[in-house]
Amino acid sequence: MEKSKEWLERRYILLLQEFGEREFTGDEAKQALAGKDDKSSVPVILSELKKLGLLETQFDPLDSRKRIYKLKTMQERIKKEFALDKEVLTRSDVEAILKKAADLIRTRVDYKFILILLFLKRISDKWEEELSAAIKELKQQGLSDEEALAEAKKAAYHEFDLPEEYLWDNLRKEVNELPEKFSRALKKLAELNPDLKDILDNTDFIQFTSNTENLEILRQLVELFSEKKLHHVSPDILGDAYEWILRYFAPDKAKEGEVYTPREVIQLLIEILKPGKNFSVYDPACGSSGMLIIAYKYVEENLGKEAAKQLFLFGQEVNPKTLALGRMNMYIHDIRDVQLALGDTLHYPKFKEGDKLKQFDIVIANPPWNQDGYDEAHIKRGEFWNSRFKYGFTPKQSADWLWIQHMLASAKGNPGKVGIIIDNGCLFRGGKERAIRERVLKDDLIECIILLPEKLFYNTGAPGAIIIFNKNKPVERKNKVLFINTSNDYEKHPEVRKLNILAGKNRDKIVSAFDSFSETSGFSRVVPIEEIEKQDFNLNVTLYAFPEEEQEDIDVGTEWQDLKQIEKEGSEVEKKIEGFLKEIK
Repeated sequence: MEKSKEWLERRYILLLQEFGEREFTGDEAKQALAGKDDKSSVPVILSELKKLGLLETQFDPLDSRKRIYKLKTMQERIKKEFALDKEVLTRSDVEAILKKAADLIRTRVDYKFILILLFLKRISDKWEEELSAAIKELKQQGLSDEEALAEAKKAAYHEFDLPEEYLWDNLRKEVNELPEKFSRALKKLAELNPDLKDILDNTDFIQFTSNTENLEILRQLVELFSEKKLHHVSPDILGDAYEWILRYFAPDKAKEGEVYTPREVIQLLIEILKPGKNFSVYDPACGSSGMLIIAYKYVEENLGKEAAKQLFLFGQEVNPKTLALGRMNMYIHDIRDVQLALGDTLHYPKFKEGDKLKQFDIVIANPPWNQDGYDEAHIKRGEFWNSRFKYGFTPKQSADWLWIQHMLASAKGNPGKVGIIIDNGCLFRGGKERAIRERVLKDDLIECIILLPEKLFYNTGAPGAIIIFNKNKPVERKNKVLFINTSNDYEKHPEVRKLNILAGKNRDKIVSAFDSFSETSGFSRVVPIEEIEKQDFNLNVTLYAFPEEEQEDIDVGTEWQDLKQIEKEGSEVEKKIEGFLKEIK
């Protein structure tokens, strides 16, 4: 017979009032609860209280067939159950746990289960932290221990409504019931917290553990995450841990078509665009929200936490599972003021103002490169197509310039900045794309094009490019485009063989060239639009900025003497061989 938490809590209080800290027998418990419950219910009540850790039992020294009970006092509950572990975990502590988790699942299990467990553990630990703080505050207001504990459990004192039975330590008690318990917890959390529905609805622990091997993996993961409390881990460290998981599994997931944008590439884009206080930032292909998070961190580091909190962040993503990752990523980073929407951006943009497309200060994205299936007929079935795609429609096999046009239409006139990470091929392909490039160039919207080094991305060895658009170009930059060729500006990836990275010094060099709009031989060049027109509106960076090959100084005299010496040695060898041949004969 299952008893509700509230019902048991009331019985606990009655017994506590009767016995306090002293021991008592089962018969005494029946007397204390007489009039409230029939005698047959009392053993069940005592058993349930024991399961919750509210009751200690031992055999009666006078009669081993009977038991003696002792309640945990309210002070003990608050101190032992809800007092927080004050150990502050470091970045390396958290990463060590994640590395063990990653090694445990390897490629056998979807890494998203690590992320959801990290998320649930954080919610649970945070709930306990909030409970402790609320109890302290309520006791200062004059409430008794019992009153403070009961009041502090209410949803009003917590960011998320989390029933006590679904706290992490309660979920992990019965090892054989882990899948069922976690599944019930996800369902209840989604029901009580609609904001979490998208995150929690995409994980099925029962299906996950349909084979015994995965059940054992889940058990080990739960125990691994139970080693440390996450109360005092900073959002920065937890956020980096979340990103570490995404990055660690990126090479394998890339084979399945999942795209992960290297964070140093996003960092470069954000450092160029420089979001500021009260800016609105929009990513129409937000994925796991990396671009929005790095924009937030940029403002926080340069203008302070309060300025970062005044950012307006918006994102849209077509894949519900990826959107769920993005929502979790935001929470783990402790970023709350963000609007993320589900949907196909090119067909149905979700952010509107009245009957128009909503516009933002900065628009950023790494959309799917060369996305297929968005020809003119399909695009015209969507919303706002006539105002969004005024420069023309793309061929069915590549939607690159549709994404660019949507982003331009979504940018305000001032500051009106757009930054996109895109396939290098969109810079020089002909046909419909060439016609769109011409119109965009003639409207003087392109400020800078950066050719990235090859092998930066997990899903392709292609170099990729960053295009910066500006609807409000400074006078000195009008009718000009800055081309930057970073082909040789990279370092080898420290962990993934055959990959490269943009190191800090590489990014600094690029940002400096952009900020100063300056020229460096073989690296950057400012090109008038008239010159680009002569190249048939081809934006291939190598046409305008090409790294110069280092030429070795040659001493002709020395080289000639070396050649003569080689010839002399060759002649001597020939004579020796002729001698050997004569002897053989």
